[in-house]
Amino acid sequence: MIFRQLFDSVSGTYSYLMASRAGGEALILDPVLEKVDRYCQLLRELDLKLVKAIDTHLHADHVTGLGELRDRTQCVTVMGEQTKADVVSMRVSDGDKIKIEGIGLDVMYTPGHTDDSYSYLMGDRVFTGDTLLIRGTGRTDFQNGSARAQYDSIFNRLLKLPDETMVFPAHDYKGDTVSTIGEERRYNPRLQVRSIDEYIELMNNLKLPNPKLMDVVIPANMHVGLRQDDLAKRGLALTPREAIARLGQPDILLVDLREAHERAKHGTLTGALHAPYPDIADSLKPGGMLREVAAATGRRIVFFCAFGERSAMAVTAAKDAGLTNAVHIEGGIDAWKKAGGPVVAG
Repeated sequence: MIFRQLFDSVSGTYSYLMASRAGGEALILDPVLEKVDRYCQLLRELDLKLVKAIDTHLHADHVTGLGELRDRTQCVTVMGEQTKADVVSMRVSDGDKIKIEGIGLDVMYTPGHTDDSYSYLMGDRVFTGDTLLIRGTGRTDFQNGSARAQYDSIFNRLLKLPDETMVFPAHDYKGDTVSTIGEERRYNPRLQVRSIDEYIELMNNLKLPNPKLMDVVIPANMHVGLRQDDLAKRGLALTPREAIARLGQPDILLVDLREAHERAKHGTLTGALHAPYPDIADSLKPGGMLREVAAATGRRIVFFCAFGERSAMAVTAAKDAGLTNAVHIEGGIDAWKKAGGPVVAG
């Protein structure tokens, strides 16, 4: 496996790039905006295709690289379902699994530092965000943080993992790069408490200053979504109500770009063809499934996804491939449901 731990010295942030092989799909955890050039250079050097970019939570000390990486690589952006970010391509919840070629991350909801904090388990290692740090824990005094919730996340979730599980946090300020669950249980000073009340008292009396750029960074990180209004102005989008009115018409081909687990969890639209977004380039090539179906039937492709990001990128990809009559449903199936549109089991 290709695994790289990357560091931003300004914010003390660790980002993690991983892939199962050279020439294959890759994902990145907690990217920093100012380091995107470096990430892209490394992707080229290792011959990797970035397909997913994940934030463990809404960061308060640096601007996320999610939006810039999406714009440069057309990757899928991922955060937890509680996120306050305006749009990410995929929202996950506890028990989900994030998959790319050869790699799977088990999704663990571990709130406390913030109410949208997640950890990601991959075999012998866990990426803990700011929930569990090396010899420390993330502060709990803003962004709907909760020392009580964090105690539960750490003691009843993370510390239940095998002792040898490696711990890779999102931040470190002392130069430590990795720990283990067993080490943290024994030597993390904040975990040597005798009760949840003692932990709450400890965390409530840290008296830490706010991150220097918090008032700028948090609003920036809440607005990373891909602008979809440009497609609408160019006639390349349907509002949910317009799409609902056209449901069942023989001249359109509904194409669901979400992954199988999203369809199973949230349902799909009647008659929709399943064509997962990571394969969109191949589907639109000469001989590709979508291109051949569109050519054979003369039907207009109507892409949809969870929130409209992947479908907006698919419309652009289709246009670049010469399919000029493709459109997408603004806001995805989330907006479709809010407009009263029917769904069926995926």
